[in-house]
Amino acid sequence: MNLFDQFAPATLMNVSLILMAMLFPWLLTPTPLLRWKRNRLQTLQSWFFELSMKQLLLPLSTPAHKWAFLFISLLTFLLTMNLIGLLPYTFTPTTQLSINLGLAIPLWFTTVLVGFRNQPSHSLAHFLPEGTPMPLIPVLILIETISLLIRPLALGVRLTANLTAGHLLIHLVSSAVPAIFFMSPTASLMTFMILTLLMTLELMVAMIQAYVFVLLLSLYLQENT
Repeated sequence: MNLFDQFAPATLMNVSLILMAMLFPWLLTPTPLLRWKRNRLQTLQSWFFELSMKQLLLPLSTPAHKWAFLFISLLTFLLTMNLIGLLPYTFTPTTQLSINLGLAIPLWFTTVLVGFRNQPSHSLAHFLPEGTPMPLIPVLILIETISLLIRPLALGVRLTANLTAGHLLIHLVSSAVPAIFFMSPTASLMTFMILTLLMTLELMVAMIQAYVFVLLLSLYLQENT
C-alpha cells in the first residue's frame, strides 16, 4: 500500500461505489413538504441557503439570478462531499480530478454559451482589447483564448489539489502518532495536537473550496450576462 491508495475509488465485489458516494449527500438534504413541521434542522438549512445565496448573488446582475437554484445545489453537493470525506472509512469523490473536471467544464462552457447568445459582441471583445496595435492582435487573441480555456482546468485542479494535499498531510501525521508513542509519549501527544489542528484546518478548507468553486462560476457568469 502507498499513500495514494486512499484516493482509489472504493469497490464492493469489483463494483465501484463512487456513484453511491456521490448520491449520498442528496439523502442528507431532503426536500421539505408542505405538511412537514419546521424543526431546527430545516431552520438551519434555510438560514444557510439564504446566507449563501445572498453572498453569491450580490455581485451578479438580475438576469443571472435565475442560476440561484443551480448554484446552491452545487454548493451543497460539494460541501457535503468534502465534509463526509473527512470521516473515517469514507471516500471523497472530489479528490478525483475527473469528477471535478466533469463538473467544471460543462458549467463553465454553459456560461460561455450564455455570453455568446445574449451579448456576442461583448463576448468577442474579450479576445481583443480596444486600441491594440496591429502587430499584437494575433498574440493577444491567442493569449486570451488560452486564458479562457484554462478556466475550467483551474477550477478542477484547485479543488482536487487542496483536498488531496490535506488528506495526505492528515494521513502522514496520523500515522506518526502511534509509531512514536512508545519511543516518546510526549512527542506523540504533541503530534496528536498538531493532527487536531490539521483536522480543523481541513474542515475549513473543505468548506472554503466548495464556496470558491461556486463563487468563481458565478463570476464567470457575471462576465457573460
